[in-house]
Amino acid sequence: MPRRLLLVGCLVLIISVLSLNSSVLNHLDLATVEWMSQHRFAVFDQIAIGLSTLGGMPFVLFFTTLWCLCLAWYKKYAEIVFISIGIFGSISFAWLLKFTFTRPRPPEIYHLVATYGSSFPSAHSCYAAALGCLLIFIYQQHRQHKLITILALIWMLSMGISRVYVGVHFPSDVLSGWSISFIWIALLYLIYIKCSKP
Repeated sequence: MPRRLLLVGCLVLIISVLSLNSSVLNHLDLATVEWMSQHRFAVFDQIAIGLSTLGGMPFVLFFTTLWCLCLAWYKKYAEIVFISIGIFGSISFAWLLKFTFTRPRPPEIYHLVATYGSSFPSAHSCYAAALGCLLIFIYQQHRQHKLITILALIWMLSMGISRVYVGVHFPSDVLSGWSISFIWIALLYLIYIKCSKP
């Protein structure tokens, strides 16, 4: 599974980076943002704004801290290291690429929330994918693994879609955010498994 995730991440990242220099894909990106802004509803607006808050760095770090404290109670220190490196690595890569590409965000007329930094990649999508992948990998042997996987995928998808819905990211930004975490967490998990073997 981690190797497949790594492959998917690499392919999606290549596509999203290529879209930066493609007039056709750039037009499709903006058209998607415009279309979503024209089909907003008050209820969806509130949900998307709430997701923007929940998906930001403060909540991600808060959730990660609580998760690690719970694992510390059960003395699962290897998992704590894996989670911590996974989250901080994803955050670092997302912001490094933001400073590298400095892609402008969609026009402010579409924004429903305040924004910081450049558009590419979507940090919220990157954080959501990192948390989702970590949950899926760490709880592979859990009896409710299927439910955990479904909830993790819903979290990733809803976060990515909401960033386009609130008008602060293009779809390619979301794809790149997901792909960064797919690649990073998959590579980290392969190392984690290798180090965990006696």
